[in-house]
Amino acid sequence: MSDAGTGGASGRRWRLALAVLASPLLLGLVLDRLFPPPLPDGGGATVVLAADGTPLRAFPDRDGVWRYPVAVEDVSPLYVEALLGYEDRWFHRHGGVNPLALARAAGQRLRHGRVVSGGSTLTMQVARILEPHERSAGGKLRQMLRALQLEWRLDKRQILALYLNHAPFGGTVEGVEAASWAYLGKSARQLSHAEAALLAVLPQSPSRLRPDRHPEAARAARDKVLARLAAQGDWDAVAVDEARIEPVVSRRLQPPMSAALLARRLQAAHPVQSRISSTIDADLQRTLEARLAAWFAHLPERSSAALLVVENEGLEARAYVGSLAFGDERRLGHVDMVRAVRSPGSTLKPFLYGLAIDDGLVHSGSLLVDAPQSFGDYRPSNFDPAFNGPVSVAEALRLSLNVPAVDLLDRVGPARFAGRLAHGGVELRLPRGASPNLSLVLGGAGTRLEELVGAYAAFNRDGLAGTVRYTPDAPLAERRLLSPGAAWIVREILEQHGRPGLREGVVDTSRRQRVAWKTGTSYGFRDAWAIGGTAAYTVGVWVGRPDGTPLPGQYGAITALPLLLEVVDSLPRDPRDGQRRAMPAGVVKTEVCWPLGLPPDPAAPGLCHRRVEALALAGHLPPTLPEREARHWSGGRLRLEVDARSGQRLSADCRAPHVRKALEIARWPALAAPWLPAAERRASAIPPLAPDCAPDALAGLETLRIDGLADGSRLARPPGSARPVTVRLRALGTASKVQWLVDGRLAGETRGGGTWSHAFAAPGAHRITALAETGAFDELSVRVLR
Repeated sequence: MSDAGTGGASGRRWRLALAVLASPLLLGLVLDRLFPPPLPDGGGATVVLAADGTPLRAFPDRDGVWRYPVAVEDVSPLYVEALLGYEDRWFHRHGGVNPLALARAAGQRLRHGRVVSGGSTLTMQVARILEPHERSAGGKLRQMLRALQLEWRLDKRQILALYLNHAPFGGTVEGVEAASWAYLGKSARQLSHAEAALLAVLPQSPSRLRPDRHPEAARAARDKVLARLAAQGDWDAVAVDEARIEPVVSRRLQPPMSAALLARRLQAAHPVQSRISSTIDADLQRTLEARLAAWFAHLPERSSAALLVVENEGLEARAYVGSLAFGDERRLGHVDMVRAVRSPGSTLKPFLYGLAIDDGLVHSGSLLVDAPQSFGDYRPSNFDPAFNGPVSVAEALRLSLNVPAVDLLDRVGPARFAGRLAHGGVELRLPRGASPNLSLVLGGAGTRLEELVGAYAAFNRDGLAGTVRYTPDAPLAERRLLSPGAAWIVREILEQHGRPGLREGVVDTSRRQRVAWKTGTSYGFRDAWAIGGTAAYTVGVWVGRPDGTPLPGQYGAITALPLLLEVVDSLPRDPRDGQRRAMPAGVVKTEVCWPLGLPPDPAAPGLCHRRVEALALAGHLPPTLPEREARHWSGGRLRLEVDARSGQRLSADCRAPHVRKALEIARWPALAAPWLPAAERRASAIPPLAPDCAPDALAGLETLRIDGLADGSRLARPPGSARPVTVRLRALGTASKVQWLVDGRLAGETRGGGTWSHAFAAPGAHRITALAETGAFDELSVRVLR
């Protein structure tokens, strides 16, 4: 035979040998493709986590199984040591099946007539978890083949992760992380030696060893694991002895349910994620949920409450309670009131004043008038029906006065105000077909609690508002709402509120956090709000009924504000707590004179009736706003001539000779006059015209007189009568509408000399004021006897 023939036969033999050797491998590849292992797809169960990894709420998969996905590195090394030391010491050395372990298990069964130890590797246990089978030789063979298949496809870390996430732990709990929270109330990354040993043995017989039902059996099984680990040298004797002393606590098995409505929201936003991390502070969330639950006793039936806490620096939500009692159908606890569109009441006023400061219209000491006014067909009134007359911007905001706010919005423009709020993240929802109007600043549009909180954060973020972030990977979306100076001024005004129960001017030495807060109440007592900010946090509270029905007698200051302050006092302390923040470079503290709103002029002291402190933007010290209805004789500086000796006013045409002297008068806005002290009225009064002078432009100034009662009258009921004392009065000298006030409170109106009647509910001294639309007024005092 030739060498070529010999070589050819040898080559065929080698090819045949290779084919024989490769056939099982090829067959395995084909079978692996035809019958792939049933690896989980990662979908189904979802867990929403707090910022520190604490589960807030879990959502089971379609089979009702609770599973908290976890990576190998997120599990305590003690658990991995206990698991491998007890179940599969050779896990990292075998290829899925351990022949020696199988032979040992078979020999023990033959000797004892029962199963003493299993021969399954951890990979084989994973195979059985993924594809359950009956206990038989065929089932065991199938399990072994699947184990080999898993080792072919996956590395050891992936196989271990499958076990950590899918091992059964009793009931509907799967995976070590879910089991750790269910039975131990902690993460699997925080396990002690005893806890690691307990969880390592629990999947062997979950129903028999559940610590919530069978703590003694669970303890015995745990100690068995500890003994083996000590015997094998996996753990030292001291650690094992200490672990044996640790009790097995019987803990009620229940899934976590914290920030339930936020969790539902995040699950809907991230439907394919099995682990959703949030920005929530787990401890703070639990604390505030407990505080809110304690408010059950304070609130009427069918009412709910919501709160949102946001850290100012990054706008991350730290606590989110969407309803007072999640799951309580009577209170509509499934409705998330953090996202619900509701009337904001007066909570938009700080933004209006901040915008007006930026526009150069006002500063904190600017003069406004709180008096009955009409704006076309719109006539606002205060929450408290009394009026205050002349007030500063700071007073108007702190007292939440409606008329000054509407007057200011009329000057800023409702459409511009709404547009500025929208830019800052507050979308105002108006009725279909409606345009922004003057009712906006009193709650005449809808918005959301989370939008208000994101905007209020601007007062502690140099004027930058933004969208509240609920997940760490959400981008920081911030927008300029106010200048840093205007934001600081408004916050300073709101901080001067103080806390209810603390007398004005009293220093709070408790070092509690300084809070800039504002309340609001919607029309008909449907919504009670309190929103406030500290140096580090902004907090929003809403109280009401989700179905929009009224809560009579419940309003922001008595219903929402106490809860807000309780929440603030529960927040983590900040080094800046209790400290007053430095005035920014763009703000000045100065003094202005009322009524003109100008700096004091030593050369004209008569023009300064009242000195008022003011915080203003540097370079912007606007004078008092002109009255909406311009009157040449009302408001501002009036220049005229008077007789040097008599002080009477002179016109251009006077018959007798006079020594003329120039006179300047600082006039108060006409509507403020009824509330002015006598001295300020005299300083603002126009001198009478000299009798020999021809009438001037001021001669036609309307004078109003109350008819029907003399000043200083004493009124009593007729003898034997139970009816209240009643007066009937007319305003003479005007054809315009007249508004009647009793002790500063609006009590009615007449027109064209009509008769006004009023019944006094209480005895004592009372002041009656008639105020015409032109600003003319008259008043008198009466005493009602008992």
